[in-house]
Amino acid sequence: MFYRILKNVLLFELVLLTVSFAEETAPLSSSEQSLVTQTQALQPDVPQSSSESALSSSSVVSSSSVSLPKWQTLPEVATPWMKGERLDYELRWGFVTAGYASLEVKPRKDGKTEFLTFATANKTINKFYPVNDTVYTLVRNKGLMTDVFRKSLHEGKFHNKSLIRFDRDGKKAVLSDSVFKDPVKHTVKRSADTSVTIDGMEHSIMSAFYLVRSLPLKVGETSRFSAVSGKKRYELKVIVHGRESIETDLGTFNTIKVEPVLDGDGIFNSSGRIFIWLTDDEKRIPVLMQCEIKLGSIKAKITKIQ
Repeated sequence: MFYRILKNVLLFELVLLTVSFAEETAPLSSSEQSLVTQTQALQPDVPQSSSESALSSSSVVSSSSVSLPKWQTLPEVATPWMKGERLDYELRWGFVTAGYASLEVKPRKDGKTEFLTFATANKTINKFYPVNDTVYTLVRNKGLMTDVFRKSLHEGKFHNKSLIRFDRDGKKAVLSDSVFKDPVKHTVKRSADTSVTIDGMEHSIMSAFYLVRSLPLKVGETSRFSAVSGKKRYELKVIVHGRESIETDLGTFNTIKVEPVLDGDGIFNSSGRIFIWLTDDEKRIPVLMQCEIKLGSIKAKITKIQ
């Protein structure tokens, strides 16, 4: 359980930073305009300015003119990390290093990209509570729309594998989830197959996280976003607090501090607030994540960028 709390610090980064679809007062590029319009389509409760309304209307006309759904007309995301990236983290509680995690971006030649997350405990914890978690996501470079989201969790005696396939034309996300008694012999303890109704623009945890890294963040904004995880479609929001300087073993970074929040029940259970610091540049590298709990705070701090 202790390690699961540690791991949630990193996973909250993946899910809830995705909500940071903030508006930019400066003129937007054509790519940014389309992505902002995509987000606005999922935020009917957020008032739009006159310029935003005009942008949204323009995009709708463009999409309807070619008789294609919005998700097929999104621009290709071109950021530094789309060419390939690996970020390594150390998970700490006070002075104790409890685990490690990494995020990888692997480009393909078919217009799609693979996102991978790995997490494990340190050697001591692994002796009595072995941890080996992997999250895999296949996205289209245009809009970073998820095709497949696959999760494999091995935590102590808990072994779980789940798969979500997004059928945007059919407006559903199909989930297959299994918990195993014996992961080697594939002895199933329980399993479930279900589907979630979607509008077609929803993201998975990973795709939404990487999409927000491609967009500007405006201090003081609170934005909303729809995503699918597990057996439900849910709403996420993020508060952009301000800019701070963060020191790490890799040096000092100028960052933007954000706080992710789940509207209603969510896929993570955390009793404390969570804060994340992203580099204040086009790379938007998450250099620090912090979760406040009753026993103090847990931090995930970057140790390597490549």
